[in-house]
Amino acid sequence: MIHLEILTYQLSAPLSRGPYADLRAWTGVHATCHFAGHVERALWAGFHADRLAYAFVGGYSEALARLVGTKSTRAFPAQLALCATEAGGAHPRAIATRLDKTGGALVLNGEKTFATMATAAEELLVVASRGASEDGRNRLRLVRVKPDAPGVTLVAKAPLPFAPELPHAVVRFTDVQVNDDDVLPGDGYDDYLKPFRTIEDTHVLAATVGYLLGAARAHAFDPAMIAELTSSALALIAVGAREPSEPLTHILLAGVFASMRRLVASLGPEWDRAPEEERARWHRDQPILMVADGVRAQRTAAAWKALA
Repeated sequence: MIHLEILTYQLSAPLSRGPYADLRAWTGVHATCHFAGHVERALWAGFHADRLAYAFVGGYSEALARLVGTKSTRAFPAQLALCATEAGGAHPRAIATRLDKTGGALVLNGEKTFATMATAAEELLVVASRGASEDGRNRLRLVRVKPDAPGVTLVAKAPLPFAPELPHAVVRFTDVQVNDDDVLPGDGYDDYLKPFRTIEDTHVLAATVGYLLGAARAHAFDPAMIAELTSSALALIAVGAREPSEPLTHILLAGVFASMRRLVASLGPEWDRAPEEERARWHRDQPILMVADGVRAQRTAAAWKALA
């Protein structure tokens, strides 16, 4: 069943969009969200964000919560960071970080070269290899690691030209001791890394829609634009309720992305109503919406092929 309360909320709730002193202040606000569904929470986060970077954080956090929420008997903290990308990328063959048995204990060693939110996370979700299977496939697992655990080193990276408030880091693991119950069940690629690409896209786009709805109401955008954004929000709630690995899910998500690209391109005159600071920040940060466009195109092409 699709719950529509978030749509009414975004069209009628009192506006509260900051400003926020920093990322910590923003995540504290996100923690007060009273909606339960992860896409709904991403929409709420965007609606209350005063910039696209903070909307992204809300969507990213809800995507990770959706990914791992039912995978452990232990609760997960609100602020997580996925550590997958290495020097060779994030393809399963590129994962060289190792999780090995040493002296009867599990030990993690390796380096992640680009981990979003790692310096702000309460827990890291690390994709690591257990070695090759008989068919040569890299056997991956997902491991829970505290960022302040002995042997973990975080090195903050310079801010990107867009969304500079969003932190990224290099993360190194040197003989990090891992408990058995910190290794999540299932395959690290099939059950986590692969579906997360779809889950993240859904939730981050939802947060972006929420942000634009907040801006639209704050700056008196054309009501027709607000109606289109609300329809996109409804579509993303429906997509988020689907199995992320199904081809039809990818086709539906691609359709929402296409609609949003056209809508964003038409918003130029509407942004003229916004204060210069927020308008400049929006134009500066738009490239974050195009990150992984190539991967999305490949995924959509594969979905069409599977359906055919």
